[in-house]
Order: sequence, then C-alpha cells, then structure tokens
Amino acid sequence: MNHRENNTLTVGVVAETGADERRVALVPKTVASLVGAGIAVVVEACAGQRALIPDALYTAAGATTGDAWSADVVVKVAPPSDVEVAKLRRGQSLIGFLAPRDTENQIGALKAAGVQAFAMEAIPRISRAQVMDALSSQANVAGYKAVLLAASESTRFFPMLTTAAGTVKPATVLVLGVGVAGLQALATAKRLGARTTGYDVRPEVADQVRSVGAQWLSLGENEVAAAGEGGYARELSDAERALQQQALEEAITRFDVVITTALVPGRPAPRLVTATAVRGMKAGSVVVDLAGETGGNCELTEPGQTVIRHRVTVAAPTNLAATMPEHASELYAKNVTALLELLITDGALAPDFDDEVVAASCVSREGEH
Repeated sequence: MNHRENNTLTVGVVAETGADERRVALVPKTVASLVGAGIAVVVEACAGQRALIPDALYTAAGATTGDAWSADVVVKVAPPSDVEVAKLRRGQSLIGFLAPRDTENQIGALKAAGVQAFAMEAIPRISRAQVMDALSSQANVAGYKAVLLAASESTRFFPMLTTAAGTVKPATVLVLGVGVAGLQALATAKRLGARTTGYDVRPEVADQVRSVGAQWLSLGENEVAAAGEGGYARELSDAERALQQQALEEAITRFDVVITTALVPGRPAPRLVTATAVRGMKAGSVVVDLAGETGGNCELTEPGQTVIRHRVTVAAPTNLAATMPEHASELYAKNVTALLELLITDGALAPDFDDEVVAASCVSREGEH
C-alpha cells in the first residue's frame, strides 16, 4: 500500500533493526515541522522506542503510525540490510547513513532496485551544508561520551582535588586526531578538570585545539603535516608514519588517558598507539579508541571490547553515538530535515542535481546502473 494521498508527499520513519542501534531518524519536533509544511509523515510502530520516544508523541506531532516502508521517502539511520532493501520499491527515495566509502555496502543493490538514495556521510563539508552534516553532529556525541567512558574506566580523578588528606593532581588527557570528535573530547575533558593536550597531522588545527583550552603536542623535528581533502587527514607514507610513531611512542607514556579519533575516509584507521606505547604507560591508564570499526588507532584494540593489556585499559566502543539516543537522534533528525527541505520544492520531491550538496549526497539515482 502506498501512503500517498491527494498527491501529498509522504516521509516514512522506520524502526532500526541493528542490535546496538538505538537512534531514530526523525523526532517529534522535526515531524511537526514537516507536517506543518504539508508533508505527511508515517512512523513505523515503536520506531522511537529505543530512543525513549513513544508513538504517542509522534501522533501528537501530526504523524500517523503504519507502514513507513511504503512512503515516498524513507528515512533511517544505519545502512539498510538485505531484508530492508527488499522492502523498497522502484521510484522510492532513501535517506540515511549508507557507507558509500566502504567496500561492502548496499548502494549497488539500491541502484538495481531503482531506489534513489542520499547518503548523509556524503554531504560535502561546506558552510552551506553544515546544518545537514550528520557526521559532525554524531561525532560530537561520540567525542563527549568517549571522555565519560575514559573517566569511568580511569583509576584517577580528572580534576585537581585539594582535601584535608592532601592535593590530588589532575589527570592528563591526550587526544589524537582533532576533528569534530577530538575537539569535543578535549572540551569535555577540560570541563571535567583534566589537563588536556591535542595532536593531529594537520598542523593548521593547532589554533582550534588551543581554542578549547588545550595544549598542542609538538613532535619537534618529527612533526608530520598531512592535511587531506574535505577536512580529513591524508594517509601517511611509510617514512612519515615511522617518524610519527617514534615520536608518539615516547609522548603517549606521559599521559593518564589517550583518546584516539583519527580516520582516513575509505582506508583502515591509522595506527597511532603501538603496543610498545601502551606498555610504557602507567598502570591504570586508559586508551579509548574511537576508530575501532575501521581497525583501530591502537595496536591492541579489539573492536567493541574493553580489555586490559599491560595493566592499561584499552576500550574500543563501536557506534558510541547510539549510546546517547535521545540527543543523538535529535541532532540527526535536524540534519535529515535540513536535507529534506533542500530536496523538496512546493510539496514535491524535486532534487536539483545541479546543486553541489544534492549531487554529492546522491549515491543512487533512478536510471543508473
């Protein structure tokens, strides 16, 4: 059954099926804005349940509950499974994280099914598209939660404490990779009272590190500059990697907590924390590796696990943003709604493929093979 009535465009919010996925693509506030613009919104039963949003709040915002997979535009968070792709029909549109840079994704299947698909992670990082930048919004959540995880696993206080029994020095925190997640981690650790330091192979971000009250880690003559496209770092050469690793191994041992966030799009995560570096850290120290899903920045990382190696805790949480589903969903929903507003004209889905945001984010277009 197609929910389109009287030529009204319908947007479907489906329930996520991943075991660790608690987010939902739209929240009641964004549903209300779409309904107010003349868009019909259909929400699959219990779609927001794991984000602690009951169906009643969606219906109060103007949505109906029903078969969201039959809507003109289906919105979701995680990439679709084989079963989910099979629910889509030719001519529909899909918006969500679609992993376009991964070697194994469903984009080929979506093209074969005749589904027009827009990948949230393919939205260009330009000023005009900031409100649609879901990678950044979710990275903010992950960076914040990484610090809370580190504080929970640490055997030491983060802030300096002066007590009758004496003064406790503040913990020292090093963040490797200072994109959105890294900067949020530095800011959060600073708010908790830690002494914070940041490092990145893009030396031009040093001012951003200082802007959140952290120090910049200089590797001296072993400093490597590796700025890449789209605000990411490029992959290092073998010689550059050796220089960086040697300098980092010594520096890492001076910190109580190391949080790593370094990613290279379409490539395995760069190794920044060696087993030798972990072995040199003080007992009770913590490494939180946010790059576990692409192999990890730490040589001892076990993706999705928290392990103790050489008396150091190495945590590699996956899908960390989903552990804060309320705010993560709220931020993601604003990103999705902003993209929808760009794609919809006069109540109809009418993407302008001459627009650089639309062109870049569309990874499957009707008629493509």
